Order: sequence, then C-alpha cells, then structure tokens
Amino acid sequence: MNASLPVPAIVGRADLDAIAAWVTPGASVLDLGCGEGVLLKYLQESREVRGYGIEISDANVLACVKNSVNVIQSDLEAGLAGFDAGSFDFVILSQTLQAMRHTEEIIMEMLRVGRQGIVSFPNFGYWPQRLQIMRGHMPLSDVLPYLWYNTPNVHLCTLSDFEDFCATHGVRILERIVMQGDRRISFAPNLRASVAVYRFEKA
Repeated sequence: MNASLPVPAIVGRADLDAIAAWVTPGASVLDLGCGEGVLLKYLQESREVRGYGIEISDANVLACVKNSVNVIQSDLEAGLAGFDAGSFDFVILSQTLQAMRHTEEIIMEMLRVGRQGIVSFPNFGYWPQRLQIMRGHMPLSDVLPYLWYNTPNVHLCTLSDFEDFCATHGVRILERIVMQGDRRISFAPNLRASVAVYRFEKA
C-alpha cells in the first residue's frame, strides 16, 4: 500500500517520485548508487527517513556530504557484506540495475539487507527502441542516452524479463509503476513504457 503522506515532486525524475511515494515515514533506507544524494535528501526532508547512500564516485560522495546525506564510498559490485541482514526497511536501486555486472547477486543482497527492495530501470522493450533495432541500430533515447561503444549499461532488460527473473528467483512483486516521461502507462506497458519501477520482497 502506498504511504499516506503527500510527497512533492522531484524535479526531472518521475521514477524518483514513484519511489518516494512508496517509502513510509520514518523508515530506514539504503540507497545504492545514490549519486549526489538527491533522493535521500528528499526523503529525509519529506519523510523523515533514516538512511545511508552508497556511491563510488568521488565527486558524488562530496555532493552527498554537501547535501547532508550519510554516504559510504564503495563499489556495489563488491556486494553489501558490511550490512547485517534486515538492517533496513527499504533498499533502493534507481536507474542503476542495468549497469550492474552481477545482477542476481545485487538483487538478492538487497533482499537480505532490507525488508523490501525498490528498483527503477529503462524498459528495453519500449517500442521506439524496438524500431531502432529493426532499423539496424542500437537504441538511443532519453533513458538510454549512450552510444553502443561508451555505454555503462551491460544488462538491459524488458518488463517481462524482470518479472520472469523475479518468478524464478523467489522474489514477490508488490507493486509496479510503468511510465513514459511523467505519464503512467496501463495499456501494453512492455511496449509503451520507457521506464519501470518495482517494489518487491522475498516470496
């Protein structure tokens, strides 16, 4: 069930708005690949959450400190061994799943460390991207802005791919929001949505 308190919009990131609406007031949160700490700062101010971010970039870690966000500099590919099981209410991975080399491991670690996981990622099944592939080119779009030779994305997936993964890995999907821009999509989402957001737990 969505949290009851209203949450003002995070400018430019509709997926972060969806994530923030799922985080209950006063919850403990671990934000993986937290960037400049925008989401955590936002949740601290609007939801009074307690939490940490994990980030590898020196510049982003410095930005987190300036944003008064607790941050740990670490490589997510190394796992979350420094955190005890059940340490957080929510573990969040926004727009980073597709850049992870060890996808299975990070999702399982999210559910070891947290009661629930939340991810957002670009939907590779979005119809303009399918069309670009049919025309012989790797997709290039607002949510996939990199060229094939300089992209950080290594494991792109569709909505159906992610849901199949959950079904075969003991992961129960609690809620799903799919969108194109800031507009939510209900009809033919795997074809018409560019971004997906999922909330899930251990089955």
